[in-house]
Amino acid sequence: MDVSADEIAGVVDLFGGLTRSELGRGLAELAFKQGEECVPEAFDEEIDAALSTYHLVAVDLEEPSDSLLVVGPVAFPELPPGATDLPHILDVDERAVDRETAATATQRRFEREAATAIDTEDQAKMAALLDASYELEAWGALDLSQARARLDDAIE
Repeated sequence: MDVSADEIAGVVDLFGGLTRSELGRGLAELAFKQGEECVPEAFDEEIDAALSTYHLVAVDLEEPSDSLLVVGPVAFPELPPGATDLPHILDVDERAVDRETAATATQRRFEREAATAIDTEDQAKMAALLDASYELEAWGALDLSQARARLDDAIE
C-alpha cells in the first residue's frame, strides 16, 4: 500500500498522537483492508520519511523506549481510504499533546539537524531546513532566526 506523508499524518491526527508501533499497526490494518498483507515494519521507511520532512514530529514519552508521533508543521493531514475505522480497530485512546512540549522537542531536533547539515555541507538538507523553518515557527511559536541565519550563511 502506498501512503503519502500527509496520509500518515491523517492517521496520527485521528488519535492526537500515536507511538511508532501503533502507527505501523494502523497502516498494516489499512493495507489489509485493501487486500494487502503487510507487517507493521513494512511502513518504517514511509514513517521515517514523514519524520524527516516534519510531516510528523516525535515527542518523548515517559517510557524511554518510545516516542509519541504527532502531526508536524508541514503536514496537511488527509485520511487514507478506510482510516475512519482505525479508532475501533486499534483500540487506542485519543491523546492530547501539549503543544509547547512538542514545539520544544521539535526546535531541539531542528537545531541539531541544522548544525549537522552545516557541518557536512549538505546543501539540499540546508535548503529543506531553511524552508521548513518558517512553518516550524508559525506552528510552534518558535524563534528559529539564529539557526535560519546560520543556514542562510552556509548555503552556496
